[in-house]
Amino acid sequence: MNLIRLEAGEKIVSFLPAKEFRDDRFVVLATREGKVKKTPLSAFANARSNGVIALGVVEGDEMIAAIVSDGQSDVLLATRDGLSIRFREEEVRPMGRTAAGVRGMELREGDQVVAMELVKEGQNVLTVTQMGYGKRTPIADYPVQGRAGKGVITIKTQGRNGPVVGTKLVADDDEVMLIANSGKVIRTAVSGISVMGRNTQGVRLIDLNESERVVDVARLAEREDRGVSEQS
Repeated sequence: MNLIRLEAGEKIVSFLPAKEFRDDRFVVLATREGKVKKTPLSAFANARSNGVIALGVVEGDEMIAAIVSDGQSDVLLATRDGLSIRFREEEVRPMGRTAAGVRGMELREGDQVVAMELVKEGQNVLTVTQMGYGKRTPIADYPVQGRAGKGVITIKTQGRNGPVVGTKLVADDDEVMLIANSGKVIRTAVSGISVMGRNTQGVRLIDLNESERVVDVARLAEREDRGVSEQS
């Protein structure tokens, strides 16, 4: 069934479950050009068939991620050129739905934000590149910085790796799926992916032919046959 009427050029980028639209929970949003915003979840309680404005997006920018938060987390942004920044969510004051947000990260020319995660201590940052390489890095290796900084390197993108396509916060018992533009999918246990420092290239996660590229990475909510990967 049609859940929302989209205008020409619009597409869905995220969906979030919510049992209650509480004032002490927030929707944190990020854009490709490095803007971030948080709005009380209660502001989205009244649904309309054509939707409500969640973010005032300026021309040339677009929303890329949305997460529900308790307002007390750290935010991690990652870019296609292999940089990332971690800052306190408290640095982003609550705003109304139509606000455009504030600068979350200062980007180099040509770079773009590709992922946003809310930090959980003890987890690892899984970074995956277009050419099928990736690695896990302990979240403790990412220093907390002030909002709007330039960030630190999270993976080397030069040479074999190509740009970053996705970043996920993962636990040892998680599984992930890597998806290629050809429709090829590999499902693998996170525990089998090497843990390495930020300033490294990582290891091969999926075999690709010359024309294939990884386009996305997804963390699985349910795990079956733990430790076994499937490729098709």
